Amino acid sequence: MLPSSIQISGEPLSGAEVRDICRGLRDNAVRLLSLRGCRLCDRDFGRICRALAGATSLAQLNLNLGVVSSPSRIKQLAEALRTNRSIQSLFLHGSPLTDAGLALLNPALALHPALVALDLGDCMLGDEAINLICGLLPPDGAKSGDHVAAMLAVAVASSRTLEVLDLEGTGLTNQSAQTLLDMVENYPTALRSLVLAENSISPELQQQICDLLSEGEEEEEVAGGAGDTQERERGREPAAHQRGSSSWICPSDPSSQMVLMTSGLGDSLLAETEM
Repeated sequence: MLPSSIQISGEPLSGAEVRDICRGLRDNAVRLLSLRGCRLCDRDFGRICRALAGATSLAQLNLNLGVVSSPSRIKQLAEALRTNRSIQSLFLHGSPLTDAGLALLNPALALHPALVALDLGDCMLGDEAINLICGLLPPDGAKSGDHVAAMLAVAVASSRTLEVLDLEGTGLTNQSAQTLLDMVENYPTALRSLVLAENSISPELQQQICDLLSEGEEEEEVAGGAGDTQERERGREPAAHQRGSSSWICPSDPSSQMVLMTSGLGDSLLAETEM
């Protein structure tokens, strides 16, 4: 089973829901976990932290709006982050961390091997916390292409409209290529072309990515051919029925198709912004 997402916002979590979340994390079936503004007891919060500590598929964790609400929860999250090796994006916006809380989190954040995106807005932080945050940044203020590629892979994996991605000459290495390879191999996306020329990436990895993308195109062509054959056998049907589940889109009106695609992309961007 491919890793999926769990997104719950502003709701009290029942014991059964917490058990399902923990099971998904332990089974490495969750790529994105968002509990934005959710209410749960300390015991259940600890259970989730223990489960995410060993999760290897989890790339994005959203605990915005007060989920991490006490020093004990900060400690539990810090302990989980010391063990976890997969989280790339961590959102704690609107959590009452204070300087003392960030001091508890800081060692785990500094040593985490995959973390590249961190949201600490409205966390009641002062000068001491700001100094700790500055210590997490590279000395020259720049992030390597590998860090950027890791964040980009999360976004591409969730997109259903992006077909071409040009990363020529962007300072990527084999580490980036392996991340992108895992994305192409494990997540169904609309991506058809990925340009990686002029980067420090081995020809073997580039070829593996190219082959996987080509396989996706071939599968679509085979499926499309079968559909064409069935349509010819049925004869021509009224336009309203030619698109199957999308029959409400008028085939002769290209603007309606464009609105559908852009609105879908807009929803994805809005979700990312709100998190």
